[in-house]
Amino acid sequence: MPDSLDIADHSEYIVIRQAAEQIEEAHQPEEAITNILSLISRQMGLNRGRVLLREKGEHVLKAVYSFGLTDLEISRSRFADNEGISGKVMKMGMPVIIPNIDLEDDYLCRTVDRATLPQETVAFIATPILRKGRTVGVLAVNRLKNRSRSLDRDLGILKLIALFIGEILAVNAIIEKQTQVLKEENEQLRAMAVSQGSQYGIIGESPAVMGALSKAARAANVSVTVLLKGESGTGKEKFSRMLHMASSRQDGPFIAINCAAIPLELLESELFGHEKGAFTGATSTKPGKIEMAHRGTLFLDEIGDLDLGLQAKLLRVLEDRSITRIGSNKATPVDVRIIVASHKNLQESVNHGNFRLDLFYRLNVFPIELPALRDRDGDIRLLARHFLNQANQEYHQNVIFDRGALEFLERYEWPGNIRQLENVIKRAVLLAEDAQMITDALIQRIIREESGIVFNGAPPQAREPAALPPVTVHEEVRVVEPQYEVPMHNPPMSVRENVEMKRSYWKVSESEKDVLLQALERAHGNKSHAARMLNMTPRQYNYRFKKLGLS
Repeated sequence: MPDSLDIADHSEYIVIRQAAEQIEEAHQPEEAITNILSLISRQMGLNRGRVLLREKGEHVLKAVYSFGLTDLEISRSRFADNEGISGKVMKMGMPVIIPNIDLEDDYLCRTVDRATLPQETVAFIATPILRKGRTVGVLAVNRLKNRSRSLDRDLGILKLIALFIGEILAVNAIIEKQTQVLKEENEQLRAMAVSQGSQYGIIGESPAVMGALSKAARAANVSVTVLLKGESGTGKEKFSRMLHMASSRQDGPFIAINCAAIPLELLESELFGHEKGAFTGATSTKPGKIEMAHRGTLFLDEIGDLDLGLQAKLLRVLEDRSITRIGSNKATPVDVRIIVASHKNLQESVNHGNFRLDLFYRLNVFPIELPALRDRDGDIRLLARHFLNQANQEYHQNVIFDRGALEFLERYEWPGNIRQLENVIKRAVLLAEDAQMITDALIQRIIREESGIVFNGAPPQAREPAALPPVTVHEEVRVVEPQYEVPMHNPPMSVRENVEMKRSYWKVSESEKDVLLQALERAHGNKSHAARMLNMTPRQYNYRFKKLGLS
């Protein structure tokens, strides 16, 4: 070792160097400080090291980090201010050396029983841990007195070690504070996203949907073309409406058009409009959807199905901000924000020559990937309850899920995504018969009736294949319209009568008596708690209770 070093002993140099390196691990203070305490024990014989810190809001010292102490010894290492040697060091902010603990009345032997220590002279050294001139803790060790180094020299090393530990604690406090700020900001963003999403009918709290909502919120007030990507039924139109309603264009029109639902020969006229006499049947001038969306938002769903010729015209609209009606030579300026969506992979369509590369670049400025329902952990249960409540209100029913139904809903892959889930639950509400409860068997039957439908090129599957019995070769595979199927809006009176008739003939099953009473007993007579145990609302529980004549 060079003579210029103040610390002559090589082992002391190693201790100081390696202890200083632990400051870099301040994000893991327990590991860093334990490593330091282990180091001084192995290299210098300063044993049973402990770092005592104040508990928040209390004037009590507690061993937070240690090396060589048992769990029981750690739990006993607690001192009030000015109590014992550690308490006095904390109170005075000055180090203390006890050459022989057996001769010191203030040494309490609280942390480590005297019988546990070697049966020879044992010393105790404690030094304050300082931060900006303030005592924040105490570093304390035991050592055998009969060592070659003096106690004063060991104290000098411990003062340096206490300085390193103080730095580790300070850096970690900064990291924790910044982390807490980030957590709070993320929670605020998450709450904002959830609030915004539910406001526009987007239900869910999974990381996948939160990410999509966050991106949509950032794009809402920016004049940029948004491309919504995702499978059919993932809620692209709801997201497009959210983008419109959360923007400065919310007072303008929102025009939606499905490019795959309109025949090619009519689509151009729908989009761009036409002049009177432009073609046979054009008996009057008609503005197109793009023109109608002036100062608002135009949502073009299934943009991947747009004809190449119309793609070129749409590109011109994006570049020139104007349209020309069929049969006219006059360009009409338009101020419109365009949002597009497609379940197709537009990059593959470009590679296959079915989509223009220049238009793809124009549309792909701000893409948002909408997650498939199977990738939205925890959201299926939220959505299922939401759709159940809607259907109960719409059809004047009082149906509930049994536990098996919810478990199956969460296991199923939902190739038709949210749209399929909603339709299945609406149908289940109308078909539920046994105690007006939706069972997993009913859900499976409804899905099996849809088994002939292909979603995005893939037949429906369950995450656990055994949960959904396969259709045998002797079964007729077809889409079956349920007896009580009704349109989403304004169902005809005859259907309403059928639903009411179905409800009037329904009776509570006698087999429910024991279940209701057992739940009430487990809930100690609290009907609301009993209802929650059975996955019911209090109103549903009380209805069954009265129907069965229970008291």
